[in-house]
Amino acid sequence: MSASLPFRDINVHASSSYYAFSSPSSPNAPALVVDRPSGDLRLNDGKVTGGHRVSNVPGILGIVHLKLDSYIITIAKAKPVGRIKGHQIYQVTATEFLPLRERQVHDPDEDTFLLYLKTLLKTGPMYFSYTFDLTNSFQRQADGNQNEPLWARADDRFFWNRFICASMIDFRLGNANSRLSSGAQPAIDPYILPVMYGMLEIFKTSIKGNILSYSLITRRSRHRTGTRYMSRGIDEEGHVSNFNETEQAIVLNDTASSASSGGYSNGKPIGSSETQVLAYVQTRGSVPVYWAEINSLKYTPSLQIRAVESAAPAARKHFDEQIALYGENYMVNLVNQKGREKPVKEAYESIVKILQSSPQTSQDTSSRSSEQTKTIDSQGKNRYDHLHYVYFDFHNETKGLKWHRAHLLLDTLSSGLEAGGYFHSIDRPSSTGGVDVRRRQTAVVRSNCMDCLDRTNVIQSMLGRWALNRQLTELSLLRPGENASDDAAFESLFRNVWADNADVVSKTYSGTGALKTDFTRTGARTKAGALQDLRNSLTRYAKNNFADGPRQDAFDLFLGAYRPDSQGVGTQHFVDRRPVVVQSMPYVLGMCAFFVAVSLSSTRSESAAVWPLRLFTLMCCGVGGYAGKFMLGFGSLYVNWPKLNTPPWAIENYQEVLEKAHKDPIVGPFLGKGRSDTGYLEEGKKRRE
Repeated sequence: MSASLPFRDINVHASSSYYAFSSPSSPNAPALVVDRPSGDLRLNDGKVTGGHRVSNVPGILGIVHLKLDSYIITIAKAKPVGRIKGHQIYQVTATEFLPLRERQVHDPDEDTFLLYLKTLLKTGPMYFSYTFDLTNSFQRQADGNQNEPLWARADDRFFWNRFICASMIDFRLGNANSRLSSGAQPAIDPYILPVMYGMLEIFKTSIKGNILSYSLITRRSRHRTGTRYMSRGIDEEGHVSNFNETEQAIVLNDTASSASSGGYSNGKPIGSSETQVLAYVQTRGSVPVYWAEINSLKYTPSLQIRAVESAAPAARKHFDEQIALYGENYMVNLVNQKGREKPVKEAYESIVKILQSSPQTSQDTSSRSSEQTKTIDSQGKNRYDHLHYVYFDFHNETKGLKWHRAHLLLDTLSSGLEAGGYFHSIDRPSSTGGVDVRRRQTAVVRSNCMDCLDRTNVIQSMLGRWALNRQLTELSLLRPGENASDDAAFESLFRNVWADNADVVSKTYSGTGALKTDFTRTGARTKAGALQDLRNSLTRYAKNNFADGPRQDAFDLFLGAYRPDSQGVGTQHFVDRRPVVVQSMPYVLGMCAFFVAVSLSSTRSESAAVWPLRLFTLMCCGVGGYAGKFMLGFGSLYVNWPKLNTPPWAIENYQEVLEKAHKDPIVGPFLGKGRSDTGYLEEGKKRRE
């Protein structure tokens, strides 16, 4: 029995009492009806009457429940980005919100929720396919049950719209609370479309005359998703921040993707029986301990690390999952061994020692410093023997733009990389279907730096190049000693694809593209690249302090970390409850700067008195200087923190800074007493707890 695939086209009909969704290409399939305003789901076998056709959409993202209303989110537009083994891949380019209430009730919080969600969906890179499971690697797909519907096969970590599909999935499983629900409803399967968030690029290319399809896919986990300084470390469930799985794949003899007929026959890709897939997977994720970097308007945030022992249960959950999914874990730590990053390095090493039964530390005694490359392996016999910690002092090794020295890490990892291998499969003849797995990847390299961005990008592209050369050599497409980089055209493609990947991962986490991508793309540093890095660094500073709070709230809303429908109707989330004096400081600074600029640029008649203007200018300079000094000195009061799930460490820091502000000789007396000024931050902390 073949699985029912998602509908490619869906007509939307609307009336005052329901929304109805049906597929014109599958007229015998029942229509999905969502009653208004209750949101109850039902399937209708006959023609739905009383409504008018609104639009035709490529798919349904899900249903989100906000404070006053619920909204069906549909994919309004999608563009094709390429084919993998004949399966068309699409990127979401526009979405539409369909309110369940016929007459919308406007509320400041509701409007803000909608704004955040629409901004997130507009800027977020989301991909889907009707016939190919983008959430799973090729290896996991080979092990999966192809008779299950696409959404049921999806990897829960990378099923980005899983939370807002919960209503439809509950209805499918017969778990819905609807009065119309009556057992499992498999007919709804084609309406549930799993979406992946991340990066995806596919190219038809050649290496040394060998034609192939080259693709790079990065899947971002929906667990503990957030922004750069608002989400660090690990949570109690074992999920780490900024966790991404990156899969590089080449497909040989991919005739299905280039077939003139579009690549399909009876809903299945047309392909050669000798289509081969070679894939290599690696991951990145934050250091798995409880730590945070606290913004205070200073360029470098303050670092906070909780007792490492307290993170052991969460770290066990994290690595239990990683070992079960990937096998051997080579944990490459790229943070600095000196300065402010040193405590993070030491915390990582401590948690590994706690997990392993009897750790033994062995250091490379070559010309590198004693700490630049260090490996911790366990001599005991337990589950965590599969963890192999490798430290590499990236900045020290590559200083002076000596990026080639990053290959020293390959020497340390060589035995593990060789043993771990890569995935290799060959498609069976169309009469039997399926794939013949010739080789499996049994190990993964898990890389991290502080942000899991710039340094991690360099290492992952290096490992991707190593895997590609090995795959092509073992297939005899390259002679021993040859490299894919010898092909100038492919080398340019390879560099740009990995640079694009670096930019996408960086934008979703830090708000800007990655640094030093000019070197990644061209192999040389340029003045234009240095200026771009400066712009990115300044933009990161501004966004991390003043824009990441709303971005974090948007992630929490979409992914279900915060549920407005479970809160009281009278709750107000976005009211600024800081003392009025604190709120006024930026305006005072701006007005003083304006008056000083006007006084310096304006012309005066010869008979005009000079001293009054000079005194006023000096007064504005003094007041503006004090306002600026106050804002920098008590910077945490001006950081745009998340309003919905405010981190506990942000609450604590805010309270400490506010107490210090009370002691200011000029402003302090106007701030009042007590801690009631924390307002929405306290509410966010309670919701998190």
